[in-house]
Amino acid sequence: MKFAKFCQALSNWSGSSKTFLTAILLIVAWALTGPYFHYNDTWQLIINTSTTIITFLMVFLIQNTQNRDNDILHLKLDELIRATKDAQNAFMSLDHLDTKELHELRKRYCTMGEEEEVKLDCTETSSVSVVEVQKPAALPPAETPRP
Repeated sequence: MKFAKFCQALSNWSGSSKTFLTAILLIVAWALTGPYFHYNDTWQLIINTSTTIITFLMVFLIQNTQNRDNDILHLKLDELIRATKDAQNAFMSLDHLDTKELHELRKRYCTMGEEEEVKLDCTETSSVSVVEVQKPAALPPAETPRP
């Protein structure tokens, strides 16, 4: 838990405007020292090495933060599915499906979404509101192939 808190704090700090401005100031300071060091290889190596190390560490920090945020989002969605009466609780365990199965499931839901027509009221400039949802005539049930 301590590592997660450390990563979250570091992520918040590294994503702040103060940190961005500090990085810009360091780069400007490095660039201004170029004439003093005659733009030699060591001068260039300092910025190359520094940025490479920072980038390498930031990849792991960003991945850790994304994994944590993803887990939190999934838990919130799972709770909404669990708490909704008409929701299918089976959707809380889609993690075990492979990509092809998820793609097929997504296609089924897209088809269900295409069956309904949503009319929007776009008269207001700042927002769009749903006026009416119309269901078309019921489609005949899909026939299941017989073996």
